[in-house]
Amino acid sequence: MSAKVKSASRTKSSRTGLEFPVGRCLKYLKAGNYANRIGTGASIYMAATLEYLVAEILELSGNTARDNKKSRIIPRHNQLAIRNDYESSQHGSWKCKTIVHQQTVRSGLTVISIRRNDNLTPFSGLREVI
Repeated sequence: MSAKVKSASRTKSSRTGLEFPVGRCLKYLKAGNYANRIGTGASIYMAATLEYLVAEILELSGNTARDNKKSRIIPRHNQLAIRNDYESSQHGSWKCKTIVHQQTVRSGLTVISIRRNDNLTPFSGLREVI
C-alpha cells in the first residue's frame, strides 16, 4: 500500500516566472465583468505587462534619484522620470500638470494622491492610488 504524498502547491506566478500575482489579476478580471469568460492566459498577460511597466518606471526613477544624489525613490522622482522619458511622456494623462503628494496613514499605509491640473483652476481633479 502506498500513501499519497501531497506535493507542495505552486502559485500561478511561480509557474510562469512572474513576480506580480497572476491569481489576483485573474480575480480582478473576473470581478470587472469585462467578459462572460476570462481565460488564464489573459491574467498571465496582464500580470506580465504590469510587471514590465513597473520595472521600466522603477528603473527610470532610480536613475533620477541617483542623479539627484538620493538613495531612496520618492514620488517626485517618479514624476520627473516619466516626464523626462520620451516614450512615457507620450501618454495623454501625463501631458497635463501633475502634482504628486505622499501621505502616510497611522497604520503605515502610504497613500499617494495625484492631483491633475487640466484647466487653470488648481487641483481640478483628485485621484488616490493605494
